[in-house]
Amino acid sequence: MFGVWAPGEEVAKLAYFGLYALQHRGQESAGIAVSDGNHIVVYKDMGLVSQVFTEASLEALRGFVAIGHTRYSTTGASCWENAQPTFRATATGHLALGHNGNLTNTSALFERVAALEESSGELPLGSQLNRATSDTDLIAALLAAHPDLSMEAAAIQELPTLTGAYSLVFMDDTTLYGARDPHGIRPLVLGRLERGWVIASETAALDIVGAAFVREIEPGELVAIDEHGLRSHRFAPATPKGCLFEYVYLARPDTSIAGRSVQQSRVDIGRRLANEYPADADLVIPVPESGRYAAIGYAAESGIPFAEGLVKNAYVGRTFIQPSQTIRQLGIRLKLNPLREVIADQRLVVVDDSIVRGNTQRALVRMLREAGAREVHVRISSPPVKWPCFYGIDFASRAELIANGLSVDEICRSIGADSLGFVSLDQLIKATTIPADRLCRACFDGVYPIDVPEPEVIGKHVLAGLEKRVTATETTPTTIP
Repeated sequence: MFGVWAPGEEVAKLAYFGLYALQHRGQESAGIAVSDGNHIVVYKDMGLVSQVFTEASLEALRGFVAIGHTRYSTTGASCWENAQPTFRATATGHLALGHNGNLTNTSALFERVAALEESSGELPLGSQLNRATSDTDLIAALLAAHPDLSMEAAAIQELPTLTGAYSLVFMDDTTLYGARDPHGIRPLVLGRLERGWVIASETAALDIVGAAFVREIEPGELVAIDEHGLRSHRFAPATPKGCLFEYVYLARPDTSIAGRSVQQSRVDIGRRLANEYPADADLVIPVPESGRYAAIGYAAESGIPFAEGLVKNAYVGRTFIQPSQTIRQLGIRLKLNPLREVIADQRLVVVDDSIVRGNTQRALVRMLREAGAREVHVRISSPPVKWPCFYGIDFASRAELIANGLSVDEICRSIGADSLGFVSLDQLIKATTIPADRLCRACFDGVYPIDVPEPEVIGKHVLAGLEKRVTATETTPTTIP
């Protein structure tokens, strides 16, 4: 997500370049909303940032405040209706909103919004054609449902009712807002331009538009930026639980979290991994790109030479983020190709960021052996992923996670490696320099900092199911005795 308030600047183009820096956080759709003070225009579509926007479309987005979003779906299908920013008309103007994270009280919020819309005379949820089915749309509906309040006051009232992970960038006709859930699970940072302000998911996006990093937006904080400057409101006490997986995979290596670069943490993870799981090998090779810095650290600590043994096609999307399992399995061959001259007859240490289902590593080990590798020792820069994430990562269900049902030796045999080692949770946490009690580690240890609802009211398509239920109730005739 990216937001900018900067009178006199080409805010749509700033948002475009900011989204370019954040493309790794979502590759399904992209959108930008811009306001000139009277109207908000939203331009969004399915695809990558470079596919959605043209010079002409950006030129048409004129204004002084803008927000942008690249979507990676965790609630609601990957479709145009759910692309962000989401838009709502309000009693006093307009609202556009982008969201990174995942709410866990979606069902309860749905019931609230349905009741609000019914009482206001609007069509109930479920009966509107082409309706969004995302938790983001529910947030926008709640913020827009207060005709007697300013957007700022509505946000202060409604944000405490949201449960789960949410970093938000939103705007009305004149003001830019940013907010972060009380646990701060997903990152959000504030930057300063010469003539304006920027809010972004990562510091790398500040760098690309020339904004100076000011600070992280605090857990439980709402900021508002307009012609009067920046205002901060505390809407809930801070109980920090930053996502540990950001350090392993999600964040860019050139991003900083809590004052430390992700690249430094990943190199340190690799060093710790080498000490915990050494290997007798000829070369250390990374799985690009997310395994690169851990591999550098592993090589430096072990004394085994580092080499590039796999070439990545930069124009193929992440296999992890692709929504279908079939595409994940096909994608590995599109994405990576071995350098046979480098790896033939070599004993390899292959460093990757994580193992989720095991399909990617299984295909990778087979590919390396076919290219002539004599031994393949897999080293993973995170502990086994044994629990699903309900806070903004579309992991498999627990039954599909390979580490949930198999031991490390069994996983090793399943993927066809000669040996397998995962960095321990304790060493991973130490590499971040963040105290363990300030991190969400749920995907590794099953300790969820926010209560997880019952199975029937969670899941990516929970809202679609709720809307079908409402529609069925509306269209079922009542029999009068």
